[in-house]
Amino acid sequence: MRNVTEISSLTLVGLSDHPLTMNGLFVFFLFIYLMTLITNLLIFFLVLTDYNLHNPMYFFLANLAFLDMSYSSVTAPRILFDLVTKSRSISIPACISQVFFYVSFISSEPFLLSAMSYDRYIAICHPLHYTLIMSWRVCTRMASLVWVAGWSISLAHTLLLLRLSFCRTSSIHNFFCDLPHLYQITCTDPFINMVAVFLSGASDGLGAILLTFIPYVYIIRTILRIRSKTGKRKAFSTCTSHLTVVFIFYGSLIFIYFVPSSSDMITLNKLFTVISALINPLLNPLIYSLRNKDLMEALMRSYNHLRSAC
Repeated sequence: MRNVTEISSLTLVGLSDHPLTMNGLFVFFLFIYLMTLITNLLIFFLVLTDYNLHNPMYFFLANLAFLDMSYSSVTAPRILFDLVTKSRSISIPACISQVFFYVSFISSEPFLLSAMSYDRYIAICHPLHYTLIMSWRVCTRMASLVWVAGWSISLAHTLLLLRLSFCRTSSIHNFFCDLPHLYQITCTDPFINMVAVFLSGASDGLGAILLTFIPYVYIIRTILRIRSKTGKRKAFSTCTSHLTVVFIFYGSLIFIYFVPSSSDMITLNKLFTVISALINPLLNPLIYSLRNKDLMEALMRSYNHLRSAC
């Protein structure tokens, strides 16, 4: 590992140096992280235990909940640790490990959103063939491909990251390690790495975007043909939840990775990084659960069952 021999650690600049602000951020991030774990664990538990939720839509939603918990847990504990200890130092191996897990989880989400989009397309446009097309074998294969794609992309970027040396400024202008920040402080030419990020975003990212939005052309066309207002409302309800998650995810991700960075954009970049790494994993379960009648009913059944057991 040539990049570890130059300097042994990096410094995370964080969001603020003011003690009062840091205490406030600790309380805020701790609340966000705990709520993220609770809400996503709740969805995962309900889908796992409630027979009425044993269908492809909620299978993918459980995968999304697990994904949100995972990549939030890659960043949030480290942020909370730094805010409490006032320590900003992170070893290069730990930094690279954080990059690997974060990129693997965040790279999996576009493909998972695509799978959820395809599921909605089959459910709305081909309802009579839904159970035949979206069998459990198909769903598990799709979910497996999602995870393999995310981990493969992350492994490729991490291996390319090992070729870089860090021998000048050791300060990362953010609160966790990510690819763009490491490229800014390396003393090795990161051109190959940046090209890899661009090609990955252009191929995998564009492919995932097309697979996510093209089905909605047919979905919207089918919904507009539905005569029943109740049917239209129910169809739009499940679709708007998914589309809201998609737009928030892609909006923050595009700004972080594809908007040119400058000294004037550091604060705004940190804001979008907070949204992507910490806020999105909490918003996703709230968007789905608050708009989903089946989840609310499953929650009430679980609550009544626990109360009767006590």
